[in-house]
Amino acid sequence: MPYLVLALAVLAETIGTTALQASQQFTRLWPSLLTVAAYAAAFYLLAWVLRFFPVGVAYAMWSGLGIVFIALIGFAVFGQKLDWPAVLGMAMILGGILVIHLFSTATPH
Repeated sequence: MPYLVLALAVLAETIGTTALQASQQFTRLWPSLLTVAAYAAAFYLLAWVLRFFPVGVAYAMWSGLGIVFIALIGFAVFGQKLDWPAVLGMAMILGGILVIHLFSTATPH
């Protein structure tokens, strides 16, 4: 269950960050409201996850997955380019998350 809630927190953060880009620096009402609501949900869900994960581990997974998803959305939706060092760095982030998930005793399995 903690992993599902963490995934929902990542999803909410990803929606909030995508809406933040669409809000054009909070000059568009609906994307701005979505940004605030999604970030509120993301932080609430992340706070719930902290009952089960150490804060550093939870934040590493939350922020790392958020970085990768936002980069992919930026590429697919907003036409932002990713060079090979950026792709390599994000692959390393995903690798780090896998190491935490597969080998760390700090997370519930």
